[in-house]
Amino acid sequence: MTSTATASRARLAFVLGALAMFGPFSIDTVFPAFGAMAEDLGSTPVAVQQTISSYLLGYGLMSLFHGAISDAVGRRPVILWGTALFGLASVGCALSTDLTTLLAFRFIQGLCAGVGMIVGRAVIRDVFDGENAQRLMSQVSMIFSIAPAIAPIVGGWILGLGDWHAIFWFLAALSLLLGALVWRLLPETHPPERRLPLDAGVLMGNYVAMLRHRRFVWLVAVTTMNFAALFLYIASAPAVVMTHLGMGEADFGWFFVPVISGMLAGAWATGRAAGRFEARAMVRVGFACCLVAAGANLAYAGVAPGYAYPWAILPLTLLSFGIALVFPQLMLQLLDLYPTQRGSASSMQAFLSLMFQAGVAGLLSPALSASPLHLAIAAALLSVFAFGLWRWGDAHLMRRRAAA
Repeated sequence: MTSTATASRARLAFVLGALAMFGPFSIDTVFPAFGAMAEDLGSTPVAVQQTISSYLLGYGLMSLFHGAISDAVGRRPVILWGTALFGLASVGCALSTDLTTLLAFRFIQGLCAGVGMIVGRAVIRDVFDGENAQRLMSQVSMIFSIAPAIAPIVGGWILGLGDWHAIFWFLAALSLLLGALVWRLLPETHPPERRLPLDAGVLMGNYVAMLRHRRFVWLVAVTTMNFAALFLYIASAPAVVMTHLGMGEADFGWFFVPVISGMLAGAWATGRAAGRFEARAMVRVGFACCLVAAGANLAYAGVAPGYAYPWAILPLTLLSFGIALVFPQLMLQLLDLYPTQRGSASSMQAFLSLMFQAGVAGLLSPALSASPLHLAIAAALLSVFAFGLWRWGDAHLMRRRAAA
C-alpha cells in the first residue's frame, strides 16, 4: 500500500472513529450527573436512568433508516444532517426543566446519534475489501472504544465546573465540531451510479427478507448477546461505581478506563491478525476470553467477602477484550451478505441490537444493579448463550460446506 493510500486510510479511520464515538459518548457523559439530575428534576436516580432507554429507543428506531437513506442519497448528507439535528436536540436537553421534557429530547438525540456508526460501517465497505476492511474496522473500533472511557470522566469534570445542563451544552458543541470535521475531511464514497431509490415498500420488503435470512439473524443474535454481557455493566455503571465500589461522581474513570483498555487491546489485536489468521480462529479465541471472564466475574461476585477495586473490574477488562475480537469478524461477514445494500444491512443490525440493549438498560439493569452477584449471573448467561449460539450456527455452516 502506498504512503498516500496509508494516509488516506488513517484520515478515514480518524473521521469514522470520531463519528462512531458520538453515540456512546452521548450516553456515558451524563452518568456522573444522575444524582444531580434526579434532585433538580424532583425524581429518582432509577427514573433518571430511563434517559438511557429513551436515548437507545430513538437510536434503534432511526437506525432502520440511516443506512437506507445513505444508500439512496449518499453518505455525507446523511451524516451532516444527523450531526446538526443532534446538536439541536442537545440544546433542548440543556434547557429541560422536567424529566418528561428531558426524556423527549434524549429520544430525539437518539434518533440522530447512530448516523456516524451505522453509515460509517457502510463507508468502510464502500472503499475497502478483505483484510484492508478488517484493519480499518479495527482502527475505527479502537478510536470508538475511547469514548466510554473518557466520557464519564469528562462529564464529572463538567459537573465539577457547572451543573448537569452544561453537559448537554458540551454535547451540542461537540456535534458542531464533528459536523465541521465531516465537511472538511470525509469524501463521498457512494457515487450516484451506485445509489438505490428510497422506496418505503421496497425498504420494508428488504428488511423482512433480512429477518428471514437465517445467517443474518444468527450473526445479529450472536453479536448482540455477546455485547449485552458488557453493556449490562455499562448501563449499571452508576450503581457499580458509586454504590458497590463506594466511589464518587468523578471516579467513573476507574471503571471505564480498564474496561475500554481491554476493548482497545482487542481491536489492536484484530488489526494485527488481519491476513494472518482466519476470522473463525479469531472468533474462537474471542469467545474463550469472554467465557473465562464471565466465570471469573461470577466467582468473584459470589465468593469474595466484599466488592473491591480492582478485582471487581479485571474480569470485565478481559470480557471487553474478547468482545473486541469477535465483533469485527462477524460484522464484516454480516455486511458481506448484502454487498449492494450495506447501509440497510448495517441499519437492521443496529436496530435489532439496540432494541435489545434498550431492554437491558431499561429493564435488566434497574432490576439487577442492586446486587453484584445478580449482575454477574446475568452477564455470564448472556456470554454462554452467545457462545452456544455461535457454536451451533458455525457447526451447521461447516456441515453445509462439507456437503457442497
